[in-house]
Amino acid sequence: MARKVIDEPSEDLVATARRERAEQRNPFARIALFIRQVFTELRKVVAPTRRELFGFTAVVLVFVVVMMVFVYGLDFGFGWLVSWVFGNGSASGI
Repeated sequence: MARKVIDEPSEDLVATARRERAEQRNPFARIALFIRQVFTELRKVVAPTRRELFGFTAVVLVFVVVMMVFVYGLDFGFGWLVSWVFGNGSASGI
């Protein structure tokens, strides 16, 4: 069976491209197209259930607490290091 090589785009593709190009010239048509696409994407959004919402909230709160502890540790460590380098050699100044 011989393969058919397609060198040119189909007529439907060309017509669609021409129509889109013509719409792009008009700024109001571009804005309307954008708004239609936004509403189409918003229809795909699924709101989380109550259980999922509480689960997501717990994950975020745990992450924030972990990051706070991490940043506190870095702050304390760098403070101690600076006090040791520039101070009298002890970290009692903190």
